[in-house]
Amino acid sequence: MERTGSAVWKGGIKEGGGTVSTESGVLTDVPYSFAKRFGDDKGTNPEELIGAAHAACYSMALSGALGAAGMTADAIDTSAAVTVEKVEGGFEITSVHLTVRATIPGADPAAFKSAAENVRGTCPVSKVLNATITLDAQLA
Repeated sequence: MERTGSAVWKGGIKEGGGTVSTESGVLTDVPYSFAKRFGDDKGTNPEELIGAAHAACYSMALSGALGAAGMTADAIDTSAAVTVEKVEGGFEITSVHLTVRATIPGADPAAFKSAAENVRGTCPVSKVLNATITLDAQLA
């Protein structure tokens, strides 16, 4: 299975800009720029997109692990805070912090925590990131 995303960039790093699109068409020519990425301009940026992808991937993986443990969630609400830092040689994604709030009727809290922790590094997006991934998972 292969999924495609694409980007077009025009101009220099600070004054230029680009657009990002996805194969599905969910994103089509969405603008991004240096100011959107590192400044206060509103709009998307690569790290925000990685965060959304990671949150979605983790939520699906957790749903599968919960099912294997005999639990079904009414809701799994995940956010991923992606940290970008300037390091020697440029910028780097150094960490991702996942915050998960799950509503699971009759959940065993220990089994939930175990499932949440076990999938932290196993969803495909977690595996591709070369960053520290931390987790705060709680039942609602």
